[in-house]
Amino acid sequence: MESRPDSPAADAEAPEKFAVNRRRALALGLGGAAALATAGPAWAVTDQRPGAVRPPSLGVHDRLVAGRVSARRALHHLRHLSERIGPRIGGTSSERTAAKYLADELDDLGYRTTLQPFTVADKFLGQLSSRPGLPDDLNWQVGASPHAALDTRVTGRVVDVGAGAPENYPADVAGKVVLVDYVAAQRETLVATAVAKRVAAVVFLPADLAEPRRAQAFSPTLPGSATSPVPIPVVGVAQAQKHRLRERLAARPLTLTVATSAHRGLTSHNVLAERAPRWGGQHSPVVMVTAHYDTVIGAPGANDDGSGTVLCLELARVLRSLPVDATIRFGLWGSEEQGLLGSRYYVAQLPQAERDRIVAVYQNDMVATSWDPATRYWLLSFDGLANRATDEVAAAATRLGYQPRISPVTQRGSSDHQSFQEVGIASANFSWRGEESPALLEPPYHSPEDTIEKNISLSRLQVSLELIGTAAYATARRP
Repeated sequence: MESRPDSPAADAEAPEKFAVNRRRALALGLGGAAALATAGPAWAVTDQRPGAVRPPSLGVHDRLVAGRVSARRALHHLRHLSERIGPRIGGTSSERTAAKYLADELDDLGYRTTLQPFTVADKFLGQLSSRPGLPDDLNWQVGASPHAALDTRVTGRVVDVGAGAPENYPADVAGKVVLVDYVAAQRETLVATAVAKRVAAVVFLPADLAEPRRAQAFSPTLPGSATSPVPIPVVGVAQAQKHRLRERLAARPLTLTVATSAHRGLTSHNVLAERAPRWGGQHSPVVMVTAHYDTVIGAPGANDDGSGTVLCLELARVLRSLPVDATIRFGLWGSEEQGLLGSRYYVAQLPQAERDRIVAVYQNDMVATSWDPATRYWLLSFDGLANRATDEVAAAATRLGYQPRISPVTQRGSSDHQSFQEVGIASANFSWRGEESPALLEPPYHSPEDTIEKNISLSRLQVSLELIGTAAYATARRP
C-alpha cells in the first residue's frame, strides 16, 4: 500500500481503445478456486458487533448486504493469494497469476471482466533456501542487486561478518555466503571487500527500524558497478529475515542457497469487473469498489493488500444480484507498490466524460490487521476534505453502531484513492490503523510477516465488509 480494468467508457470507442479482453491478455493456465461451502457472517445481522457501542439500526437494504457478506468466505480467496501465490511483484509472473485468479473469479460471478495492461520497470529478485529448510512461517523472497550477478544460483556455508570490514572476515571465507550489515553510504566498499575475499554471495542485512516499523527486503543498488557488474550475487533481506538468519546461525552451522533472477520487459495489469443497472447502463453513474493486489518484495501481502482485494471479491459476490441504479465497478490495481502505477494509468486513460460518471470510489487498503493497537477505522482523503465516499461510510458506521471507532476525515494519500482525487473524482481510502495516527501501521507491514496467521483478523475484515458493502450499495441505489 502506503494496483486491470478495461476502460469503463460506455461509448463504442472507449472499450476497444483502452482495454484488452482479459482472456486474450492472460493465458496462464491457473484455474479459479474450488467452490467454498456457504459460510455466514460471524454474527447475526441484528447483533451488536465486536467493538461497536450499540446494536445496529439497519434498513432493509443494509440487511441485504450485512446479512450476506462473510469474512470466512473471503478468507478462502486470501489463502490462495497469500499462501499459494505469495508475493505478487508488479509485472512478474506472480502478479499475472494473481490477476488471472481474480479475473476468473469475477468472470464466474457473471461480471464483465477485462484487463488493462501497462508497462512497468524491471524487477530484480532473489530467493533464499536451505537444507534443512529455513523457518516456514516467513517468506524467503528477497531483493537482488541489478548491478550484481543475476539469473544465477550459488550455495555456501554462511559466515556472519558483521560490519563487513576486512578485519571482520575469517581466513577461510572463500566460497562462503556472508551476512553483512548494510550501510548505504558504504555499500560499494562492502561489496568490493567481499569480492576481494572471494566469497560466493553477499546477503545485506538492514538496520532495525524503530518499533513498530520493521525494515523490508530491498534490491541494493551499486551505481559504481553499473557498467561492470559485480561477479557474485548481492541481495537485501528484510528485518525479520535478518533476525531469523542470525538466530539459526547462532544455533548451528547454516548452508544457504542464494538464487537471483532478472525480470525485464514487464507488463502489469489492472483487473476491472462491472455490472450495469437494468436501465440506462451505458450512461449510468458509476460506483467503484477498489483495492490493489500486488505486494512488495518478500511480503505475502495478507493484509497489504490481500485483505482489500478479497473484500472486493466478496462484495462482488453479494452485490451481483441486488437491484441498483448505478453501474457497480470493481477495480483491482496492479503495481500500486511502485507508486500507484495501475490506478494512475487507469485514470489517465479515462476520457473526461467517463471520469464524470464516477460518483464515488471506495479504496480498501489494509482492512483486516490483527494488530491490537489498530482500533480505529480511518477515513483517509487525499485533500483532507469529505466527499461522497467518506460521507457514505461515516453514515454506514452510524447505522452499524460503530461511529466512535471511525476517524474524522483525515488528509493522507499514498494509496490509490489519490489517483482519483488528483483529477477531481470523489474517493477515499479505508483502513484499520493505530488510534492516534494513520501513520501507525502494524509491525508486519511490508514484511515477510504479513501472513494470515500473524496479521489477519476475521472480525475486522467482517466489519470492513459491512461498512464498505452497505455504503457502496447505498450509493449505487441513489447515485
